[in-house]
Amino acid sequence: MFTKWYARWMYAWETRLTTRDENRVVRPLEWGFEWIVPFLEAHGFGSVVPGPEVERDNAAAEDAMVRINELLIRNSSEFFSYTRPADFRLEERHPQLYPTNVRPETLAKDAELKRQAAEGKLPRAQFLRFTSPERTPYPENDMVNARWYPAPAHKDPARPKQAIVVLPQWNADGLGHNSLCAIFNRMGISALRLSKPYHDIRRPAELERADYAVSANIGRTISACRQAVVDIRCCLDWLEEQGYEHFGVLGTSLGSCYAYLASAHDPRLRVNAFNHASTAFGDVVWVGQSTRHIRQAVQQAGLTQERVRALWSAVSPVSYYEQFRSPEANGAGKNVLVVYADYDLTFPREYSLKVVEAFRRSGVRHEVRVLPCGHYTTGETPYKFIDGWYMGSFVYRAFKALRQEKTLKGVAGADEPHEVEEEILSS
Repeated sequence: MFTKWYARWMYAWETRLTTRDENRVVRPLEWGFEWIVPFLEAHGFGSVVPGPEVERDNAAAEDAMVRINELLIRNSSEFFSYTRPADFRLEERHPQLYPTNVRPETLAKDAELKRQAAEGKLPRAQFLRFTSPERTPYPENDMVNARWYPAPAHKDPARPKQAIVVLPQWNADGLGHNSLCAIFNRMGISALRLSKPYHDIRRPAELERADYAVSANIGRTISACRQAVVDIRCCLDWLEEQGYEHFGVLGTSLGSCYAYLASAHDPRLRVNAFNHASTAFGDVVWVGQSTRHIRQAVQQAGLTQERVRALWSAVSPVSYYEQFRSPEANGAGKNVLVVYADYDLTFPREYSLKVVEAFRRSGVRHEVRVLPCGHYTTGETPYKFIDGWYMGSFVYRAFKALRQEKTLKGVAGADEPHEVEEEILSS
């Protein structure tokens, strides 16, 4: 009886949190081929570029977009490749909130931060800036922004420098997940808190929310995913330039999707924390409470869940299970945390369980943690502390294992990764 009462209470709480923001906008379905055509033409796939008559025929447009998704999956190494930026730089400025809702308490917090900055009471912070290899019509979006949390130099000069890229949830404000980065610094791990495409300082002035990251514009949503993935990989490039050796990524919700896609295509990402994980991008959009306005748009256009799933298959984790565990992605060397919530109405539990099962079959080293709450309630007390403990303790242990691995390679001369791993596990 208590379990049923708790579930009803949690679902009601979760629903209140997902419906309190009233500035979600229902935008009509757009195919958005123009967002993908530059990549197709630049990589010799111009033959699949649809003509202007296709977009006027919804059936033909849908068929063309599905075929493009299939092509992108087959050529994902090229799709998520990039030209290394040449304009990395650190910028100092006052942190800002960049609110995504108009609730009074949020606007008051934003005003207070601005007041403190104006009066010189708010310390400046460092931000990594560079031009994203994936270009869009929005210059502010194309200037990547990542708040830099460098860990203090360790007293042991031989200790390898370690860093993690952190991606908060969809529509996170400019301060989301910053406290996690400070915690990682105390572990001796540096952190880059990445502003995802169309978020906070990268958000076009015409938007109140990060709507262009996920919307009923099919091509633009794919472009945003590609941009997020290459931005993560560019952050690793900069970290390498600073002498870092070990790398991780932590993503929450939409950030988890981006983090997975990046790790599946980049062997440098050894530590992987996926906080709220799901399988197919289209399934989450269709069934999730927080994307009900997008479902309304695609449903009005006559699409079904299965068809939406196919239209976004190129940016779905489920499409890249083999790539994630492959030698090219250093699957045998990865360490993974999967966190899901039992009462999640945005990333439904049934899809998270499929992710867990996929990792169980894959042979990739992984851990699973379950939260007794929902998606939005993860950010509420006491669940945010439980979630923080799960992620923090995993990151600490995973990076410690990498340091041990390096030590054993140097001392014992173990050349094979599995030899090192066995030595660590037996110690």
